[in-house]
Amino acid sequence: MNLQAVFFDWAGTTVDYGSRAPAKVFVEIFRRRGVEVTVAEARGPMGMAKREHIATVLALPRVTKLWTEVHGRAPVDGDVQAMYDEFLPLQLDTLRAGSELIPGAVAAVDACRRMGLKIGSSTGYTRALMEAVTPGAAAGGYVPDCVFCADDVPQGRPAPWLNFRIAEELNVYPLSQVVIVDDTPVGIAAGLNAGCITVAVSQSGNALGLSLAEAESLPPAELESRLAAIDRDFRAAGAHHVIRSVADLPELLEKLIAS
Repeated sequence: MNLQAVFFDWAGTTVDYGSRAPAKVFVEIFRRRGVEVTVAEARGPMGMAKREHIATVLALPRVTKLWTEVHGRAPVDGDVQAMYDEFLPLQLDTLRAGSELIPGAVAAVDACRRMGLKIGSSTGYTRALMEAVTPGAAAGGYVPDCVFCADDVPQGRPAPWLNFRIAEELNVYPLSQVVIVDDTPVGIAAGLNAGCITVAVSQSGNALGLSLAEAESLPPAELESRLAAIDRDFRAAGAHHVIRSVADLPELLEKLIAS
């Protein structure tokens, strides 16, 4: 198989093991309005542009009902905008506090480059938020060929536009020769909508939602059971391949290239 490029997601894929930074901020902005959302509810739309993410959580029947009980009215678009305006500085503070590279990410990217592959990246974060992430990643040795953010396109994931922008920037086509690596179903959907090969990340990403230390502290049987369920969910969502971490990507790519 001929491959030209790999397009990586950021949080949960190359940085921020467990995609923990955005999840806690979503919970907090609802809590400040008297509405307690669960971590699972906050994580559900992960990978979307953040305003759409907030709107999706707010539209959950349980959350809408609770909001209406607390505020005496159903939520409106102005509520979404107010929470989004508050989300941005909170998220920026969280990202400044740490968005470390996932172990093996730099080695995996280096291996991709040795295979002759271009390295693109996209994120559900805005460009302003990414300004708090990319310097630390660069200091750790990760500098993709390009970075496209949610506010660079008219619609974020699961629309394919971020992937199309990367492809145009890197001058790679057809997109059937591009591998998308992402830790969310909407990211996988965006890859499928662009016609790419999709690789889902199970252990280091949003689906498991644990730090490296927390994941390693789980009883092995429990970890395997949870990862097996995540694998099934991703494959049901259309993922062509599932790996535990970006560190496992080079081995998969070598097999694809040899096939």
